[in-house]
Amino acid sequence: MRSSAPPSRVYVARLAGTPVFDPLGDQVGRVHDVVVLVRAKGSPRAVGLVVEVSGKRRVFVPLTRVTSVDAGAVITTGLVNIRRFSRRATETLVVAELLDRPVTFRDGSGTAVIEDVAMEQQRNGDWLVTKLFVRRSGRGLRRGEAFVVDVEEVTGVATSPAQQGATALLATLEDLKPADIADVLRDLPDARRLEVAAELDDERLADVLEELGEEDRVSIVSGLDLERAADVLDVMQPDDAADLVSELPTETASELLERMEPDEAEDVRRLLAYDEHTAGGLMTTEPIILPPEATIAAALAHARRRDVTPALAAMVFVVRPPLETPTGKLLGVVHLQEALREPPHQLLGSILDKDVDALAPEDGIGKVTRLLATYNLTALPVVDAGRRLVGAVSVDDVLDHLLPDDWRDADEDVTDEAMTRSAHG
Repeated sequence: MRSSAPPSRVYVARLAGTPVFDPLGDQVGRVHDVVVLVRAKGSPRAVGLVVEVSGKRRVFVPLTRVTSVDAGAVITTGLVNIRRFSRRATETLVVAELLDRPVTFRDGSGTAVIEDVAMEQQRNGDWLVTKLFVRRSGRGLRRGEAFVVDVEEVTGVATSPAQQGATALLATLEDLKPADIADVLRDLPDARRLEVAAELDDERLADVLEELGEEDRVSIVSGLDLERAADVLDVMQPDDAADLVSELPTETASELLERMEPDEAEDVRRLLAYDEHTAGGLMTTEPIILPPEATIAAALAHARRRDVTPALAAMVFVVRPPLETPTGKLLGVVHLQEALREPPHQLLGSILDKDVDALAPEDGIGKVTRLLATYNLTALPVVDAGRRLVGAVSVDDVLDHLLPDDWRDADEDVTDEAMTRSAHG
């Protein structure tokens, strides 16, 4: 990588998402972030790229294995370590940690916020952070002014102030799915993770918490004020909210349940009464529930709701009133595929499947799994002794409990090995 040409300057925020290719021109992934070593003296040194490869795995690629870097493409030597990237204590992620960081001008002219970071390759092959694109903060006529400064002209790059914002990082997360945002949050330091999570709206944060492992989601919820945490639990699926509440300290859990909306809290309390490996512990209390006189058009409208998972959207549970769990008597189910074959005005009561086996709340996860697999279903009803619908178990809830506890944090090969051992007893 040595060169006698003038240093090449690359802005990291623009580099994020850039395709990474091997020498043969095959794409191996995309740039997710840049790893730098921030030193007490001298410019920060960029040491590598965090590259997202297949399967959403993020790996570390040293800059010594990168032969070309620009905003259009990154070329590597082709040697990529497939081990999942784990940030060391001495390392700083530019997009995740430096963007939005406040800095102070050494000349006493005020403060600014970092909006982008430029790194340049030196003649000896090293990459150094040399320039910052900043936006002036504070008061005065120059507030909001954006410009490029040398990194030596400011202080604060080497620290992590508590008031650091999350605007730039949130912008990079805007189009990601909740599971992908959860992956990003796992890579952040604890304080930064909470800052970013706190800036997400309630529904977005609820979706992300459902994708995180126990330790991370407990850490985030415990770091929120109680009112905000209760608001987030209110919009979570009841079964996921119950799982999360069960992981919290008893006093915190009780306070949150008191602050939640009464109806939502009641659903969570009911679910907490069941063992987590039973149908009652796995079920949600909010599947699609309609009366027999509802039309297929109404059923399809409910299936389109954003808060209904694909597994639950495939089945409508038809009951006698009341329609809130525990409902009146379960009459049968209507499969989405069957509904699509009929005219929109057709009544659900005329196309009922009455042969779907119902679960009791105390049935174990083994029975739940066998029935789902035997009949190729994505959900099953859970009823009480009076055949009143109390909830539904979906295949994604079962998978969450069959996979290893740390499956969200584990590498794919580790998870595959664990599942293989489980399958073979």
